[in-house]
Amino acid sequence: MAKVYQRLLDGVERAGNLLPHPFWLFLILIGAVAIVSELAVQLDWQLSLPDGSGTAEARSLLRPEALAWFVLHMVENFGHFEPLGLVLVMLMGVSIAEGSGLITTVMRRIALTVPARAVTPVLFALAACGNIGSDAGVVVVPPLAAAVFRQLGRNPIVGLMVGYVGATAGFTANLIPAGTDVLAVALTNAATNGNPEINVLANWYFMVVSVLFLATLGTWVTKTVVEPRVRRTTAPRPDGPDGSRQGSAAGGDSDSSAAPSKEPRTPDPRRESRALAWALGAVAVGAAVWLSMVLVPNGALRSTDPEQFWRSPFFKGLVPILFSLFALGGVVFGRVSGTVRRPDDVLDFMTEAMRSMGGYIVLVLAISQFTECFQYTGLDQLIAVGGADLLRSLGIQDVPIPFFVAFIVAVAVANLFMGSASAKWAIFAPIFVPMFLQLDYHPAFTQLLYRVGDSITNCVSPLYPYFPLLLGWVGRESPEQARVGSVLALLVPYAFFLLLGWTVMLVLWFLLGLPVGPDSPIRMP
Repeated sequence: MAKVYQRLLDGVERAGNLLPHPFWLFLILIGAVAIVSELAVQLDWQLSLPDGSGTAEARSLLRPEALAWFVLHMVENFGHFEPLGLVLVMLMGVSIAEGSGLITTVMRRIALTVPARAVTPVLFALAACGNIGSDAGVVVVPPLAAAVFRQLGRNPIVGLMVGYVGATAGFTANLIPAGTDVLAVALTNAATNGNPEINVLANWYFMVVSVLFLATLGTWVTKTVVEPRVRRTTAPRPDGPDGSRQGSAAGGDSDSSAAPSKEPRTPDPRRESRALAWALGAVAVGAAVWLSMVLVPNGALRSTDPEQFWRSPFFKGLVPILFSLFALGGVVFGRVSGTVRRPDDVLDFMTEAMRSMGGYIVLVLAISQFTECFQYTGLDQLIAVGGADLLRSLGIQDVPIPFFVAFIVAVAVANLFMGSASAKWAIFAPIFVPMFLQLDYHPAFTQLLYRVGDSITNCVSPLYPYFPLLLGWVGRESPEQARVGSVLALLVPYAFFLLLGWTVMLVLWFLLGLPVGPDSPIRMP
């Protein structure tokens, strides 16, 4: 069975590697969207929006008005592409901590102190909980996980997969409520007009257990499928003099890991320990100062609405906060250890990081245009509304478990075409929340079904905005593996087993009749 599965993954890898470089892939997709949008207009494809606010209809990219729109918005599409700014800002902060030697030191200490058996599940759970900072976890955790794996003598590519899958497939799971909970709850309550009204803890019980479950299942997939495959197919590049990988990102001449090429000076062990203590102390003080601004009444970053705590400026602006902590820790460590001797050293780290991001920035030019063109045509709404109408027309709502599974799969498929979780739920919620409510299912449970389907396929979508960044990280370790098919062959096992396992967990939860959160039963009282 294992051999059959590996052959299937070999087929995925071969097929995926036939795809062109992601830059050309996105341009081809824009052309395909243009043709499909014109056909949709010719066929007068229109669907009524579930909230009764109007209709979703197609707009062609091949009409004169579309060309005018594109010319006026191309630069704006690129400059306002949100993941670009997030990636660049976060990696500039990380580059200071990495260039000074702080990250290498911390990862080495973790590798020496945390039991080897616990490293993978801990990293997976940490990545999943990273969604409290929106997409920050996708940017920060994978390279850190790779560093930990390298210190343990394990292939850092496996660490990249653990961090990336945990942060993308486990995006909706967390030990505490996050911004995703707030957005989902607002749309769910709008679909019911607040009767019944759910709160931000509506799915908390299930999500807390999900973090532990996904970390355990993700560890099993890593050890039984992914790690053996990486050992069989990958020959990592030789280590540099300090144990770092030398080379550039695949598909271009960039290194998207944001690691400065300038080697950090190595302090003696006692000085390093002293520097680490000072750096961690500085980060702790900095974190306390930031937290005081959201925890203290009338804090500068606290929401004026007590019910919107998780949507306060603190959580919505977590990326610059994390940037400041990485930079603070890196500067303090560097000054005490001697790896940062002058202010311009910090600028060198940041400049080198941005130089290495050239390939990703070029990719974003194509990614941002595809995203905006797809939304312009209205095909994203038509696909989502059409899929929801199809499920409703099948009438399988009378067979609960198959209906649950079909709903999760439909959301997972829609997620490949429409990346925004809130935009999809804005379409699905007005249809399915009332439908489930008529069948006596609580809105919190319907919301949970949606969130399970919305998470898993993030990790296997080449259209996901952070997928090119993962290719760059992999290319730093093994350029021959940094191809779409090779990386997808490592991600598909996670998506398959996590979707299967998480769905089974949800079905068991349903059969046991457990509440999914405080005051959030599966069925209406």
